[in-house]
Amino acid sequence: MEHNTAFVFPGQGSQVVGMGKDVAEKYPVARRVFDEIDAALGYSISRLCFEGPEEELKLTKNTQPAILAVSAALHAVLEDHGVTRRDLVAGHSLGEYSAIVSVGGLTAPEAAKIVHQRGAFMQDAVPVGTGGMAALIGPTVEEARAICEEAAQGDVVSVANINAPGQIVIAGTKAGIERAIEVAKKRGVRRALPLPVSAPFHCELMKPAEERLRPVLDEASLKDLWFSLVSNVDASPIGTATAVRNALLRQVASPVRWVESVQKMVSMGVRRFVEIGPGNVLTGLIKRIDPSVELINVSDVPTLEAFVAKGNG
Repeated sequence: MEHNTAFVFPGQGSQVVGMGKDVAEKYPVARRVFDEIDAALGYSISRLCFEGPEEELKLTKNTQPAILAVSAALHAVLEDHGVTRRDLVAGHSLGEYSAIVSVGGLTAPEAAKIVHQRGAFMQDAVPVGTGGMAALIGPTVEEARAICEEAAQGDVVSVANINAPGQIVIAGTKAGIERAIEVAKKRGVRRALPLPVSAPFHCELMKPAEERLRPVLDEASLKDLWFSLVSNVDASPIGTATAVRNALLRQVASPVRWVESVQKMVSMGVRRFVEIGPGNVLTGLIKRIDPSVELINVSDVPTLEAFVAKGNG
């Protein structure tokens, strides 16, 4: 069977104050998603999305449910218009939860509660200021791994996100990351810059968060998916509740294999990617992974209406 369209959902870093506001004001179905998530969390994530302050929105435990809420609200409007013809779904890190909501694995409020805890666990796993991440622009995955190995010196430093050809994010201890930036420059890497994140995601240092997330995911009422999800950890399609639970757990301390995930979807026949959520980070990455595919971005009322008008055909 040919898979023509994939819906993909963004992760942390796509947040911006004001996101989702126009959609919630225009579409009652979107407003309802925000209301349900607010009720599930016991505080107003919608107000943080719409009004900020940015400092609060940037806290990982808030960022994760906030981005999920916006993605779920946009997707609910597409569903309401009957515009959800897709063959596969995927999400970048946290976006995997939005993807799972979109294909019936969890409700939006259930997922928001999990990612709120996930964000807090990830934040708590490493004391603030002792871990970090950096972007390396230019090297291959092998070169990035070699840089990490040379820089480690007993510290954790490893590849965390393989985002696009020549765009790799590494994570580890603060000292390890600082050494890695020096090693990268010494080896002639085009750019090596620290990222403004609050914790070193997707590396061994996240194991404590993984352990704390395990009982939360065990208790979650995950259901089998209506359409396959191409998972971050294995870059392969999964669909059962058991496989999804396993992938979400392993994802916390494992690298995000985004390049391979996109290539896998293309190999399965995907010719069109629709990014649903704030910003257009994934659209930019996918363009660099495969310039031949069609890219559509659904992030606010104008882009949503343009996609609905096309009729998803």
